[in-house]
This record gives sequence, structure tokens and C-alpha cells, in this order.
Amino acid sequence: MTQLLVSQLINAPINAVWPWVSDITKHSQWSPKPYTVELISGENGAVGSKYRSSGWVPPAEKNHRNDVEITEVVPGSKIVFTAHDENGFFKNTFKLEPVSQGTQVTFQHDFPKMKGMGRILLPLLLPLVGKKDAMVRLGMLKAKAEGN
Repeated sequence: MTQLLVSQLINAPINAVWPWVSDITKHSQWSPKPYTVELISGENGAVGSKYRSSGWVPPAEKNHRNDVEITEVVPGSKIVFTAHDENGFFKNTFKLEPVSQGTQVTFQHDFPKMKGMGRILLPLLLPLVGKKDAMVRLGMLKAKAEGN
């Protein structure tokens, strides 16, 4: 399984960071690539809630759709959700830990076994584009949570 793992120190308490991470509909506000997310069923931020997202996916798909479901929530600490498309289930995990300077946010993205061109492109694009995008994304989360 291919995995992306990145972290960011945010100079804000967990209660300032958690609303940005636990509300999936806010994720597009701290993304370097434009996309939309809408709540389809359930309560925003609750296990079992379902969403639909649409946006850019490398190398050039502008309106890629995913069905998203929250699978685990530990309030103020962890949220896990899956995004499903024709390639399978992508697992996204955000963990928040208090540190003396604020909050350490760790993002883990687990990819399914890719098919076709995805199998060839993922190992090439993940370290070049995926990691950079994830770090920019967490930097944008930092700015939002710190009120910048």
C-alpha cells in the first residue's frame, strides 16, 4: 500500500484547529487546488456522515468525483474518512496532538492498489506533487487556525 505522511506544527490550541479538520465541508477552504464538498447525509463531522467531493486530481482531471464517508472520530484528537472512486478507497487520517507551542497535526493518506496509469503515475507523482500539495495544504490549515 502506498502512503503519504506529513505533519505541521500549528501555533494555536486544538480547539482552534479541530473545527477546520472535523468539518469536511471546510477542507476546500485550505486546499491549494479548487474543489467542492457537500454533505449528502448524516451530521457534519459525525461517524457515518456522507459527502460528495468534486475537484482536481493529477495529472489533469478537473471534475473528479469522490464519495466520502467519516469512519472514525475521536473528538479533538482524530478523524478518519474514506474517499471512494473508480480506483478504490482512499483512507485519510488527521491526528491532532497538543504540544507546548500549540497543536501538531499529522495527515496520513493511504492509497488503494492503483490500476492502469495510476499504478505507473502514483509512485512518480506522490513524492513530487502529492507531498508538496499536502504540505501546502497543511500550511493553509495553519494560516486558517492561527487566524491569518
